[in-house]
Amino acid sequence: MHLPQHDLHVVKFADWVIDLGSRRPFGSGWVRSWCETGGMALEVGAAEVVGVLRDVARIGPYFDVGTSPVGGAGWGAFPGDGALLAALTDDYAEKLGTGERRVAASLVFQGLAARLWSPVVAAAARGIVPDLGGLRWRWAAGEAIELGLDEPRGWRVGSVGEAVGLVERVVVDGQLRPLREVMLGFVGLADGLLWGNAASALAGSLNVGPDGRVALVRELLGRGPLAGAGEFGAGGFVRNNCCLYYRVPGGGMCGDCGLARNVR
Repeated sequence: MHLPQHDLHVVKFADWVIDLGSRRPFGSGWVRSWCETGGMALEVGAAEVVGVLRDVARIGPYFDVGTSPVGGAGWGAFPGDGALLAALTDDYAEKLGTGERRVAASLVFQGLAARLWSPVVAAAARGIVPDLGGLRWRWAAGEAIELGLDEPRGWRVGSVGEAVGLVERVVVDGQLRPLREVMLGFVGLADGLLWGNAASALAGSLNVGPDGRVALVRELLGRGPLAGAGEFGAGGFVRNNCCLYYRVPGGGMCGDCGLARNVR
């Protein structure tokens, strides 16, 4: 995963301030945590979720999810009908200097995945899994992408076993699967590439932030569409495929690139 400085004004992919929005995947009150232990997770109030999200936002822009009202001009549900996402992809392709829409789309997906994983996993390490069902986004050409939650809610978890099922449902099922469907409506991308990007973004979230996330990340990387996307070795996580960054003018292979195995 390539992690340069970026605010959508620099021609590298990951360090964005990206806002996302989607659906509420869960109901209220006591909810099952979809974990192997069969435990239960208690929904917590807005104030507690806002507090932990503000704490993790201090780590850096990847972790920033706004908790102020997001119903004003320009805000919309994520991923919407695809028009804004397609415009963002084309804008980014121009900044990258590539005529390959799929390359820009791949890197957009990976950057968005990083912005989804980072705050949720960091918050889970502090005992709260935020509900991204009210997540919204705002972007215009020349502006940074913003994230915002309509109604901050979440669940208290007491173990990795409790957290992993909720995080999977919140991020993979609630956000990444819908993002994949919308993106495939305007550009062709292989599933293996997209889920490899998601796995790379998840593993990359360990590069900065609080301790206590390694076990959760390892568990998540063995579940659902992320299973088999890569593995941890002596030098860290290595994915089994490539995000296509090497096809960007002046680009190359990322530190976790599966292609790099063949040239080492």
